[in-house]
Amino acid sequence: MRDPDLQTLMAQASRVLEQLEAWLPPAPPPIEWEALAFRWQRRGARGWLEAIHSIAPISPEDLQHIDAQKETLERNTLQFLAGKAANNVLMTGARGTGKSSLVRAMLCRYADEGLRLIEVDRDDLQDLPDILRLTSSRTERFIIFCDDLSFDEGEAGYKALKSVLDGSIASPGDNVLIYATSNRRHLMPEYHHENLGTQMGAQGEIHPGEAVEEKVSLSERFGLWLSFYPFSQDRYLDIVHHWLHAAGCDEAQIAEARTEALQWALHRGSRSGRVARQFARDWAARYV
Repeated sequence: MRDPDLQTLMAQASRVLEQLEAWLPPAPPPIEWEALAFRWQRRGARGWLEAIHSIAPISPEDLQHIDAQKETLERNTLQFLAGKAANNVLMTGARGTGKSSLVRAMLCRYADEGLRLIEVDRDDLQDLPDILRLTSSRTERFIIFCDDLSFDEGEAGYKALKSVLDGSIASPGDNVLIYATSNRRHLMPEYHHENLGTQMGAQGEIHPGEAVEEKVSLSERFGLWLSFYPFSQDRYLDIVHHWLHAAGCDEAQIAEARTEALQWALHRGSRSGRVARQFARDWAARYV
């Protein structure tokens, strides 16, 4: 027979372990490498690649009036798939002009050639080294996609991304590129008081102008910059025409929708491609 005190102690320890296990995050599931796209997920101290099985189809031809940007990104992506030198890409500019959709269009077009997409939130960029370790031995070609990228002062993901882009002694591997979108070209906020040359800054810094150089250095580590601009009224209506035609509308119906399309954009305060598609979806549902 065991000593009663020892039995009591072991029972208490067992209950404590059960309580701890209840608080621990579950073990990450096995990676479904047959998927075409993934999302990096984190729970507590554990992170894993979650497969995305349903991808909204879109082709480069669906994206109107960004031909130069399409040509450059497609060329870079094809170089990457061929194992040739390719650049990390930063896409900046007006919202709703096709930045994120263009990345998704590359996946839809070239998935059969081994292209894969990993979506990583800004708050999880400090996990980039873990993601690179998981993909290092794979034969697929991975684009790590960061949407709406920007940083505040002191964020951990800033230095992690900067190191992976160009600066770490460890190579990220030739099967990984980073494509990022942002409404802010320099990715971090800049302040008027920082542009002070060699004067003393508000916090006593002798060369606060160097802080500006540090902030722009991240965007400069992207090899390609693609800029996207707001659409004119005529181009907005061209995009509406494209999506209404894709929804099955004839030319007479599309002409009839013109005034309402302009009112829709005025109400939204934007003539973006996203707004044009949203209008076309709504109008076609009501009248087709």
